[in-house]
Amino acid sequence: MLPRGLKEFLATQARIISRHKFGLFGATVILAFGIIGLIGPLVAPHGPWESLRDANGKLAILRPPSSEFLLGTTSMGRDILSQMLYATRTTVIIGLVSGLISILIGANIGLISGYYGGRLDEVLMRFTDIIYGMPFLPFLIVLIALFGRSLWFVIIAICCIVWRTSARVVRAQTLAIKQRQFVLAAKARGCSNLRIIYRHIMPNILPLLLLYTAFNIAWSVLAEASASFLGFGDPDNLSWGGMLYSLWISGKIRTAWWWFAWPSICIILLVSALVFVSRAYEEVANPRLQQR
Repeated sequence: MLPRGLKEFLATQARIISRHKFGLFGATVILAFGIIGLIGPLVAPHGPWESLRDANGKLAILRPPSSEFLLGTTSMGRDILSQMLYATRTTVIIGLVSGLISILIGANIGLISGYYGGRLDEVLMRFTDIIYGMPFLPFLIVLIALFGRSLWFVIIAICCIVWRTSARVVRAQTLAIKQRQFVLAAKARGCSNLRIIYRHIMPNILPLLLLYTAFNIAWSVLAEASASFLGFGDPDNLSWGGMLYSLWISGKIRTAWWWFAWPSICIILLVSALVFVSRAYEEVANPRLQQR
């Protein structure tokens, strides 16, 4: 049994998304990828690194989609369907964890900076400016050079970069909201600063936070795919970008269209779905868009 507050929150989000056709489509796609990521490795017909043989006992190298191999095979005779099921879990985990951590960092920096102002605001915003000047891939390369290729270092690199935009936007909203009467009344009643920030200000920017959560997850998926395609991903955890990297180094990118198609389609679908959901929240955060 869910708590009443959580049920009301989920019902509100469902109403926001259901009013937007593309938002509803995006939520459905995200839910489908989430389910696949959860159960994919459990239902995969083969291991992601297992080399297969056909009915004649020959190594199944670069076989196009067929009844025997539904999505085809790789240059090493590996089943692409099984790889896709495993890779979906990795990509979903990276996108979700990176997106949630980055919005948590950005929201707190924006709220604290905007509410307290003064020297603290100046320090936090200058730090944000420094992060704006830090490119993702060189930063990831430094991490890999120091600590080696790992899934968690990819997540850390993404989280260290992605939060910057949400922090600036949340700060701007906080500067406006903290001047409103209900915040001034809370101060007059003696409410603590933390209670005002998280009890009175944050609920009023919740649609904005959900909007940038979707943006951050989409950016994280693209960042991980880019890093893996360039060979900076975790070699022990297969992802969509890692599949494209394997295709590239095999030299079969011009001929094995099925190897290229499936991970590319999934990246486009998931990122587009996240953008569609963010559009639904954007209309709530900016009501002027509803008039168009």
